[in-house]
Amino acid sequence: MADTTQAQRIDGRALAAAVREDLTHRIEVMVNAGRAPRLDAVIVQGNPAGEVYAQRQARTCEAIGLTYALHTLPADADQQLVIDTIDALNADEACTGIMVHLPLPDGVCMQAVQARIAVHKDVEGVNPANIGGVIYGQRTLVPCTAAAAMHLIESTGIELAGTRAVVVGASGIVGKPVAVLLMQAQATVTSTNIHTEDLVGHCAAADIIVAAAGVPGLIGPEHVKPGAVVIDVGINRVTCPDSGEQRTVGDVDADAVASIAGHLSPVPGGVGPVTVAMLLRNTVEAAQRA
Repeated sequence: MADTTQAQRIDGRALAAAVREDLTHRIEVMVNAGRAPRLDAVIVQGNPAGEVYAQRQARTCEAIGLTYALHTLPADADQQLVIDTIDALNADEACTGIMVHLPLPDGVCMQAVQARIAVHKDVEGVNPANIGGVIYGQRTLVPCTAAAAMHLIESTGIELAGTRAVVVGASGIVGKPVAVLLMQAQATVTSTNIHTEDLVGHCAAADIIVAAAGVPGLIGPEHVKPGAVVIDVGINRVTCPDSGEQRTVGDVDADAVASIAGHLSPVPGGVGPVTVAMLLRNTVEAAQRA
């Protein structure tokens, strides 16, 4: 008889809802104490996807009682204008959290803009000081997607100390911070990149796989140890050959892996909603620390 066991899906939407519920109560207490948190977002015109995200962000903030302000800059904004906007928000005491919608126009250095955000208002965790703080055990103002991946892993109840973990992809705001966070939890961590030899061998021995390479379907059944926790961070748009329609897929071949893994985060509905929840949590925690 065929084994019909399926991995337990990690419901990112439910986890995000629980975070938002907690934040609603925390925000209410702060507002009543006269310390209302405010998230300020900066966007440059000509970014349709960012504008849709900003609209959703505004609705989510409203639902939990968090004040949201969107600052829209002209499509031809240069680096000085973006920097000046950030500086003004840094100086505004009513603003407790700052984020910048990407992409930025040609000629505007993303790293320079992110580094300009005041460390204590950097709710995306993209200022180099906050990314570096992860190495020293910082768990507040951690890069949001990295924090989301850890939240998903911890939601499974797995005992991290002594586990073997593989992080596929070594980006500065996801792969590397996740690897460090897992190290701090006393897991034995392997960080892989495009030059890594025998990726299958590394992954197949792991109790935890975090796939964050941006390659559709990179992780297949041959990569997964039976019962492993598999966290899919990839968000890739692919075209279906039959219909020509576009759909969103992850870095994991979920259908093929589902009968092997113990826990699996889906795409969509896994890391994505929890990343947004981590942004909101960072915003509230930044306000509380201020």
